Amino acid sequence: MNLTELIHDLQITRRDGASTDGVDVTGIAADSRRVTDGMLFVAVKGTTVDGHNYIASAIERGASAIVCERIPEAIDEAVKARVPFIVVPDAAAALGQLLDAWYGHPSRRLTLVGVTGTNGKTTVATLLYDLFRRLGYHVGLISTVCNRIDEETLPTDHTTPDPVTLHELIARMAEAGCSHVFMEVSSHAVDQQRIAGLHYAAGVFTNLTRDHLDYHKEVDNY
Repeated sequence: MNLTELIHDLQITRRDGASTDGVDVTGIAADSRRVTDGMLFVAVKGTTVDGHNYIASAIERGASAIVCERIPEAIDEAVKARVPFIVVPDAAAALGQLLDAWYGHPSRRLTLVGVTGTNGKTTVATLLYDLFRRLGYHVGLISTVCNRIDEETLPTDHTTPDPVTLHELIARMAEAGCSHVFMEVSSHAVDQQRIAGLHYAAGVFTNLTRDHLDYHKEVDNY
């Protein structure tokens, strides 16, 4: 996909380095270890790791362009001369937008329902999945226990997957003909913008207790 087309809808603070014209992107990564030739690397500052510290590594692995919130001082002019840098105010939000565009806006091609709250997310999402399956719909499920595309079961290791995995999964569901997807959405995922770029048709809120204040610190934050 052409880089200029891919970043068209991003809120861009400034551009630096090489021109984006004529640059083709072979994929999108937010983990420098997964970068291969031609991929766009998005430097996201996480809770424990800052992707900006791995921009040089991503370029060494063949990244064709970088989306970031700041350009590290260690990046020299010779590197900038051959790699475009797109600076954005929020790289996590930009990552979701880019993935949505890369996969052809899959969450707009089906009815995506998010289920959030402290307790009961898995139960509610699974009950909705089972109900719609019994009604004859092609349905997807994204949950703590497992992910499903109709009867196919896929492994999972987070309540809400990382953005790259999540958008790829929803794209698979859309391609498989799912009309509805029921998805657990953790408060951590909302705070970390793992769901950025998704288009929800509806939301379900189960309840709110004090269980996750170790992460959110204050009830108002939660």
